[in-house]
Amino acid sequence: MKRRNTILVVDDDPAHRTMLRTLLTGWGYSVLEADDGSTAIEKVHERAFDLILMDIRMIKVSGLQALAEIRSLNPAIPVIIMTAYSSVESAVEAMKGGAYDYLTKPLDFDELRIVMERAMEHRMLKEENRLLRESLGSHFDRRNVIGRSPAMERLLETVAQVAPTEATALISGESGTGKEMIAGAIHFNSPRKDGPFVKINCAAITETLLESELFGHEKGAFTGAHRQREGRFRQAHGGSLFLDEISEMSLAMQVKLLRVLQEREITRVGGEEVIKVDVRVIAATNKDLLQEIQSGRFREDLYYRLNVVALTVPPLRERREDIPLLAQHFLKVFSEKNNKMIRGFTPQVMDGLIKYGWPGNVRELMNAVERGVVLSRSDYLDVEDLSFILGQTSVPGEAFSGDGVPTGIPLDEVEKATILKTLQMARGNKSEAARRLGITRRTLHKKLKQYGAMV
Repeated sequence: MKRRNTILVVDDDPAHRTMLRTLLTGWGYSVLEADDGSTAIEKVHERAFDLILMDIRMIKVSGLQALAEIRSLNPAIPVIIMTAYSSVESAVEAMKGGAYDYLTKPLDFDELRIVMERAMEHRMLKEENRLLRESLGSHFDRRNVIGRSPAMERLLETVAQVAPTEATALISGESGTGKEMIAGAIHFNSPRKDGPFVKINCAAITETLLESELFGHEKGAFTGAHRQREGRFRQAHGGSLFLDEISEMSLAMQVKLLRVLQEREITRVGGEEVIKVDVRVIAATNKDLLQEIQSGRFREDLYYRLNVVALTVPPLRERREDIPLLAQHFLKVFSEKNNKMIRGFTPQVMDGLIKYGWPGNVRELMNAVERGVVLSRSDYLDVEDLSFILGQTSVPGEAFSGDGVPTGIPLDEVEKATILKTLQMARGNKSEAARRLGITRRTLHKKLKQYGAMV
């Protein structure tokens, strides 16, 4: 079943709102109303809309004032300004403020319908063009690294500088942030790009087998070694070797790895032949290796050998601008994989995806979209398709388990914890805290008063 687009009608004239609601409902739209610019801003905080029809002259907060706030909250929502005062000045001001178009009262219904349809088509076209630009990329081969947030652009600028060199790189970041993708971007933008890119997860292999996996073994070196086997270093000869979760490597293996990095040669398990290897090593970890050194679990000399160039992949919660891009990418991938024709996300769902905390980072988002695609019965992913994610509230700190699920705390306490934690992070600045929470300063003041937490 096709989803109905949702329109927000903002006008302080109740008769005009009623007329528009009747008209738009008859055209197949879902309609919500607001009697003032301030109410419209609050509603945009609460949910996303496909389009907003807003009067320019209202008693409390004008349409122009509300337009500026709405554009800062969600610039993707097209806003059509209405006014009974046809003047070039107000029209120009509205368009400069980001309005999609400008109509005068009494409205010409045919013109209104055409402008509305054009606005929503324009929004969809802009999104498609942005995704196309992202997929085309530039001379820099992103290797599926998706993101245009400032944090990711800075990271990729560093990758572009590092890639052409032979420097060993250490990539840090939380689980699921895409460290392997960054390693791939380094390799495929290096002079070694035509050579092999070999990967190994040090945490997924037992200590007794890791040495054989890395360096290879001779026939009969141990029980089950029925033939000679080349290790990952030899497989990566002339290319790059990605050592994921390097912090999980035992101290004994760290010594052996350090020697290989220094000497550029290996010896197979059970063998004596010294074999030269030409490999660029890229390592990754989700732990603080300096703390691991202090705890005696990681060798300091190996750390400095690996950490020639340090790269940090930001968690998804610190680059929320990338969530729509990533979600659309995963939607396309899993729609094709499951033979479904799903066109996109409803504004409400996208709004929820952006506001969710994503403790599992990009990997969790990918899994969520895949599950949503499998469950979906329409051409847009709606709230019920992603209720297992959108039904959760993201709270910093100890209020959530490692899976991002509330740990039995009542909802009002979760909200209170979120507000107080954000206010603390904003150093008591209520305007900044309200901005981070995505609510108005007035709403924040009301919540603080409600919870007896006025500061």
